[in-house]
Amino acid sequence: MMTSIERITKMEAILEQATAAMDELEQKIENLYKMQDDIKKLEAYYSSEEWKRDFALDEKGKLPKELKRGVLSEDAIYDLLERNKELMATVCNYKD
Repeated sequence: MMTSIERITKMEAILEQATAAMDELEQKIENLYKMQDDIKKLEAYYSSEEWKRDFALDEKGKLPKELKRGVLSEDAIYDLLERNKELMATVCNYKD
């Protein structure tokens, strides 16, 4: 059987860990919320003629090989937008 001191010590540790985890989660949710304007810009780019032109340039090998081009991957942007929508609806109770 646990003594009062052991029990209090154990519960205090749980309290501290849970508080830290919740603080961290709240900060990450706030960061995601603040990213929404930029994510809308990414979504607009993805459905624009500019994206199509950039994609065509990449397909023709006209872009530098060292250029990061994840935004030209149709799946990467689509998956991110869907994931964002799900997270915002679930975690933040946010709707467009």
